[in-house]
Amino acid sequence: MALSIKHPEADRLARELAAQTGETLTEAVVVALRERLARKAGQARAVPVREELAAIRRRCAALPVVDDRTPDEILGYDENGLPA
Repeated sequence: MALSIKHPEADRLARELAAQTGETLTEAVVVALRERLARKAGQARAVPVREELAAIRRRCAALPVVDDRTPDEILGYDENGLPA
């Protein structure tokens, strides 16, 4: 299957990329397209992960405090940061 792109800037960019990478024009275009698709897929997944983490933060913030001790007291450290 052939792909024919008649756009001067696309031709220039593909040739510049191929020259810099040592790839053929076809290889340069295929790699560039794969990389762009991978970036787009990563962006699509980033939003739900961010939203899920925000929901976890909200749930944790809503939990009641069941132990009034400081983290150092819970771990058993004294005022000098040494194990008690």
